[in-house]
Amino acid sequence: MKKVLAVVLALVLVLGLVACGGGGEDTDATVIKVGASPVPHAEILNAAADILAAEGYTLEVVEFQDYVLPNEAVSSGECVANYFQHVPYLDQYNAENGTDLVSAAMIHYEPYGIYAGKSTDLAAIPEGAQIAVPNDATNEARALQLLAQEGIITLTEGVGIEATILDIVDNPYNVEIVELEAAMLPRSLQDVDFAVINGNYAMEAGLNAAEDALAIEAADSIGAETFGNIICVAAGNEELPEIQALVNALKSDEIKAFIEETYAGAVVPVF
Repeated sequence: MKKVLAVVLALVLVLGLVACGGGGEDTDATVIKVGASPVPHAEILNAAADILAAEGYTLEVVEFQDYVLPNEAVSSGECVANYFQHVPYLDQYNAENGTDLVSAAMIHYEPYGIYAGKSTDLAAIPEGAQIAVPNDATNEARALQLLAQEGIITLTEGVGIEATILDIVDNPYNVEIVELEAAMLPRSLQDVDFAVINGNYAMEAGLNAAEDALAIEAADSIGAETFGNIICVAAGNEELPEIQALVNALKSDEIKAFIEETYAGAVVPVF
């Protein structure tokens, strides 16, 4: 029995060394585990997998359907990075949760769009029309700025990305702003006159801002200048070799071409 136990223990030790990559040159590639929204973030990441593989890394993409769990995954160490958000949202999340997450790089920008629901013409907005917008602070501010850009409402001068419905100083159509969770917005179109929808959720619903929206953010808008989507990591991890490899892959000419060809203006590279 002692001999059998000794053999078993020896096998366990050998297998453990192999699994951890110890004792040899031929080790498994480092795994880079990244949380992401399915569209376009997970798609863009998956397009970069071969580039990372050539550098000796295995990319593992974990898809999330909301805006909270991906940050929790990075905070807990479940993921080394995530890719779904912009800096204003991250700043808000850190302030509310006492976390210390940072941007490692900005990759792309997704224009917000106003989409038709029960009404289809921004030049003929019904009195009291309902317009759905995201209910989290930073994305709602961005939606309100787009409505202001189109002359649907007027906001307090200089309010920028701090805008709330309390900053509406003129509402000539008496529109009702309906605040909904961002993921619910595409499904709300049948119930409201218009909806201002985040780029990723619009694409998941088969909508393209450049083709289907009644209006999109201007290239020089607050949205275009402020809300680029980032690779988010825990503070201090920005210079990790695997994070630098991830950023370099996502900023490559191959991924720039992939974004431009795949999303036809609904996703815009910022590198």
